[in-house]
Amino acid sequence: MSVEKPGRAGRDPWAERIVSIASRQDRSAFAELFNHFAPRVKAFIRRKGASDSQAEEIAQEAMLAVWRKAQLFDPAASGAATWIFTIARNLRIDAIRRESRGGAIRVDEVEAEYQVDEMPAADERMAAGQSEARLREALSTLPREQLKVIEMSFFEDKAHSEIAETLRIPLGTVKSRARLAMKRLRALLELDP
Repeated sequence: MSVEKPGRAGRDPWAERIVSIASRQDRSAFAELFNHFAPRVKAFIRRKGASDSQAEEIAQEAMLAVWRKAQLFDPAASGAATWIFTIARNLRIDAIRRESRGGAIRVDEVEAEYQVDEMPAADERMAAGQSEARLREALSTLPREQLKVIEMSFFEDKAHSEIAETLRIPLGTVKSRARLAMKRLRALLELDP
């Protein structure tokens, strides 16, 4: 199955898939969303401190919420990824609250999980700023060819085949540069506290 990446001409195909789910209950659009976002959501929740099983459960709950609440998604207000990760983050927060209260949850908290809170908490903003500075510093150490591939892949959200076509280099070279760059970045970022 070929999955189009967001970023071309400002279109967000993930948002288009959510709209398709809302309007037609499009199962193939949901399958594509699930295959793309479920593993990413699970990894995101794991990084927030959840166990593997909790992260799996929250990822599945988040994707189920996308299916059930697709009509609440407003592509003009936020991107698909922002909306999905906000749902997942809110589900994680709810799970922590339930654990601290012994399992009780209020109905108004359930509906709140579908509202996008655009403003991150102060500690998250500070941590994000520090992480961003470390990442920028690490990126500045990459060779120019590797940096270009990383920028196109992660910041412009282009597929490797599209990068190869744009840079007029073999697909294998793109993959090799990306792999080498990621290995170097991982090593640099793991060394820094």
